[in-house]
Amino acid sequence: MIGALAPSSRRLAATMCTPIPERGEPTVVELGPGTGPFTAEIQQRLAGRGHHLAVEVNGPLAQRLADRFPAVDVAHADAARLSDLLRERGLRQADVVVSGLPWAAFPDGLQRDLLSAVTAAMCQGAAFTTFSYIHAIPLSSARRFRELLAEQFEEVVRGRTVWRNAPPAFVFHARRPRT
Repeated sequence: MIGALAPSSRRLAATMCTPIPERGEPTVVELGPGTGPFTAEIQQRLAGRGHHLAVEVNGPLAQRLADRFPAVDVAHADAARLSDLLRERGLRQADVVVSGLPWAAFPDGLQRDLLSAVTAAMCQGAAFTTFSYIHAIPLSSARRFRELLAEQFEEVVRGRTVWRNAPPAFVFHARRPRT
């Protein structure tokens, strides 16, 4: 349920959250927020605008996150239910999805099911970001996930390595989910 070795750094959080628009009322979904390093960055960038839905499957982590960030809509739920969670809140689709899920730790079927649920909940021009630790690059599950990203999105860009994270990581920026 927890794929991180340590909480993500501020540098990684800043890189993960670059697609959040500076204006408007975006719907930002955060998957697997854990202890909240990306949550804090999202809240700072939104500055009271839009809607921030954080989906956490771990009950104690979800409660801790809700206590720490009262302005965030924390859902103790499975990311596979993302479309339902948005609909229950009167939200149509996500403009940005920031994922802290440990994709390389998931088996093929789970990767496919979760990413399909994510793309189904995104608007046409939406952005998706996730990260991978640099040591996971050669893992077959990580390669499979990179291929899956290319199948599910029109544009996938791997960012530079964030060396000031323990362990070092890089971010995938994906745009325009294929329907």
